[in-house]
Amino acid sequence: MQIFDSHTHLNDAAYAGHVDDFVASAQELDVTEMAIVGSDTDLNAGAVQLAARYPGLYAIVGWHPESAKDYTDDAEHALRAQLALPQTVAIGEIGLDYHWDTSPRDVQRRVFARQLAIADELQLPVSIHSRDAFMDTYSILNQSRVRTFGGIMHSFTGDGTWARRFLELGMYVSFSGIASFKNAAPEHDSVRIVPDDRLLVETDAPYLTPEPYRGRTNQPGYTRYVVEAIARLRGTTPEHIAAVTRRNAHRVFGLEND
Repeated sequence: MQIFDSHTHLNDAAYAGHVDDFVASAQELDVTEMAIVGSDTDLNAGAVQLAARYPGLYAIVGWHPESAKDYTDDAEHALRAQLALPQTVAIGEIGLDYHWDTSPRDVQRRVFARQLAIADELQLPVSIHSRDAFMDTYSILNQSRVRTFGGIMHSFTGDGTWARRFLELGMYVSFSGIASFKNAAPEHDSVRIVPDDRLLVETDAPYLTPEPYRGRTNQPGYTRYVVEAIARLRGTTPEHIAAVTRRNAHRVFGLEND
């Protein structure tokens, strides 16, 4: 079994000095590939550095809605340089966060739309963060050309109705450790209706640790437990979920499937 963690933050300070150990632990749990996701100047730099250093690691770089207030012309220039690197496979995580509101909402929407325009120009997929903002996220995506460059609803927390709406835009839907929580009925609904060819798995580590390790710091290797939880909900095997989600990750990120 080979598992692809489509969204993790191994560039986070929680792993500083121990990345080798976490990569090795992930491989022991059959997590052989992962996308390291940035969100601002420092984390974007960390993502591309790790992806250049380790086989099977890829970079996603972009400006998170919480950091949108710091998105400048210089930041965009640096972002474009990182997007041109061979280890970079997508723009992200980008989107809207109306929960924390650390950047004004109008700024979030403007920076989100701007990065979608860059994705269209470069024909790179996007990794979307949406918290308490599905309506505006959907509206901005629908006004973009996302159907031509593709994207992922990362750590999806909506119900089946919202899942279907984003699927209609051509989006992939990625599930994190929340799918393993007993009290996550909306996510369970979505897990059951997303087609095999649009399904992805992730950890969003160091956040959202799945059962049976909920309460501890998350790590990329725990994608295995996300796979197992999704397999139970869909009435299939972990091997099947691992295979289809790895194939989908390769497709959306423009990697070769073997």
